[in-house]
Amino acid sequence: MSNQALLIIDYTNDFVADNGALTCGKPGQLIEPRIMKIAEDMRKSGDWVYLPTDLHKPFDSYHPETKLFPAHNMRDTWGREFFGDLKDWYEKHKSEDNVEMFDKTRYSAFAGTALDLRLRERDVDTLHLVGVCTDICVLHTAVDAYNLGYKIVVHSQGVASFNQVGHDWAMEHFEKVLGATIKK
Repeated sequence: MSNQALLIIDYTNDFVADNGALTCGKPGQLIEPRIMKIAEDMRKSGDWVYLPTDLHKPFDSYHPETKLFPAHNMRDTWGREFFGDLKDWYEKHKSEDNVEMFDKTRYSAFAGTALDLRLRERDVDTLHLVGVCTDICVLHTAVDAYNLGYKIVVHSQGVASFNQVGHDWAMEHFEKVLGATIKK
């Protein structure tokens, strides 16, 4: 296996489908082909492909997002299913050693998860980031990755947000402040 991993962050119906609860809509839908190509190329190369996926409980008064956003990505709902071709791709490859989905309950894929442990066990030092939302979950994951010493690669045609200003700001922040490599 290699020393790099792909994180496909929150690419679910609620964040991408036209009728998703907190959708990026068209910008999120347009990145699907790029996400699928990167995922398949990295999987075939023996790289690690992780799918950290937002998970919430209805009316959770203890979760800070409850005050900020409408209910989204509830367990066992259509909204939490992977969007488009990613759903079938994941079903086809989930039994492979280098493909894994895991729950996250905060913006960052590192917060409250075993991601850092998984990556260190596998000698991963470089993270490729795709998914949504650029300026929320992708950004917070990138900041944590930076603080943990990982090299970061953000695929500009593989990330999107419902806020274009926030997306543009985050893309500049990845490169200028976190030292990330930006790839198309």
